[in-house]
Amino acid sequence: MVERTLALVKPDAYARGLTGQILARIEAKGYKLVALSVLTPTSEQLSEHYAEHAEKPFFGGLVQYMSSGPAVAIIVEGHRCIEGMRTLAGSTDPTTAAPGTIRGDFGRDWGTGTIENIIHCSDSPAAAKREIGIWFPGENSGN
Repeated sequence: MVERTLALVKPDAYARGLTGQILARIEAKGYKLVALSVLTPTSEQLSEHYAEHAEKPFFGGLVQYMSSGPAVAIIVEGHRCIEGMRTLAGSTDPTTAAPGTIRGDFGRDWGTGTIENIIHCSDSPAAAKREIGIWFPGENSGN
């Protein structure tokens, strides 16, 4: 089943010049980059994207971190790419993410209190459809 998912190269990865290496890993996996946009996320986009976390204590720091600089939004397409991208990204905790994953190879805890973990990947077809709509308004999710 060909799916589409959203991936975000987060501001920490962009600032460190890791975007090309991350995109190369996605393409090396055999997935297609359908759309790509370099932007500085707005508070409105982030509030909608992370709506399920709005009442959690880390929400303010998360929005601040994600709006701190340019990020890259990507629509990724491929057979079972939602599951595949989550595996490629690795555990959300960059300290314990397995070597060979994007977070395991490029992420670390910087001691800021906010998890700066290099990349976001949608976790389900419903999330992918919703998130693609936030970052690429009017784009067909393909799911």
